Amino acid sequence: MMQTKMIVIRDKQYRDLLREAADILMSGGLVAFPTETVYGLGADALNPQAAKKIYAAKGRPSDNPLIVHIADEEEMGKLAREVPEMAKKLAQAFWPGPMTLVMKKREIVPLETSGGLDTVGIRMPSNEIARSLIRLAKTPIAAPSANTSGRPSPTQAEHVWEDLNGKVNAIIDGGPVGIGLESTIIDVTGSVPMILRPGAITMEMVKEVVGKVELDPTLLGNQEMTQRPKAPGMKYRHYAPKAELFVVEGKNEKVVEKINALIKEAQSKKMRIGLMVSRENRDRYPNHKSIDCVVLGSREDEAEVARHLFATLREFDHQKVDIIYAESFSGEGMAMAVMNRLMKAAGQKKILV
Repeated sequence: MMQTKMIVIRDKQYRDLLREAADILMSGGLVAFPTETVYGLGADALNPQAAKKIYAAKGRPSDNPLIVHIADEEEMGKLAREVPEMAKKLAQAFWPGPMTLVMKKREIVPLETSGGLDTVGIRMPSNEIARSLIRLAKTPIAAPSANTSGRPSPTQAEHVWEDLNGKVNAIIDGGPVGIGLESTIIDVTGSVPMILRPGAITMEMVKEVVGKVELDPTLLGNQEMTQRPKAPGMKYRHYAPKAELFVVEGKNEKVVEKINALIKEAQSKKMRIGLMVSRENRDRYPNHKSIDCVVLGSREDEAEVARHLFATLREFDHQKVDIIYAESFSGEGMAMAVMNRLMKAAGQKKILV
């Protein structure tokens, strides 16, 4: 166990506070920091021993690649062997922002960082604290989400402390994140860009920039991931709460009816129940001391739902619920990202009605 320092930032005068964190990174240590998506667990991306420390701290499988964060677009060419024209267009459109591009890597990127692959995922976050930290450390920063592997991703510094206190050198507390889901990952090594993980940069937004775009077959449920994953979150169960989670999908009336029936069944077994519902349906479920009902947001605002998803899963752990039922939030745009995370948290357990 090491002593973990919490560095709290609440105003714009934070450069001096970040110097200590940058020194830790330059000496091969681990620093958790905020981005606009979730909190990341950072290490020097070009230091193989530092990258190994990330896997150890998280309990992360070593074939699960790390995303490399940069502060300026020109750094992309220092890490990628080839920068296709579509990558340049996407970077110009969405960087800085919640998008990761997977490209062929240069030898400077160690296999420990790339998860043994000859590709590397690169992103330039829009969070100013993150980019300032990268510049002060004078190196790209490898950073998966700053949580124990398999747990819900952290959207507040307190979540990082829960999972990684004593396992990392420092945590930068920059307040709650804005988006709440990890970045969109796009593979640009082929002739057509392929979305490996949906996020706030939606399929529709990508199409506007590059025209044709494909979805990885595993996102469509057409095949099971068995090979070495090309991007984080593809192969292994993620975001899991301690209680069993079921997603209920179908026409709205049927969904509400089914969840109410499931509530009665769980109550008959003296179970504590967690509900994840839309604002539109909240009043259609019972108020009872055995039920922790959380409104994720409105069906008209997928971004609101996304912001609350991971924090709600962690809150259910604190409340020690026995079983969780969630309304489905299927749809286009960011709803695809919400459902991707929700289904992974449920271990793909869906009740169709």
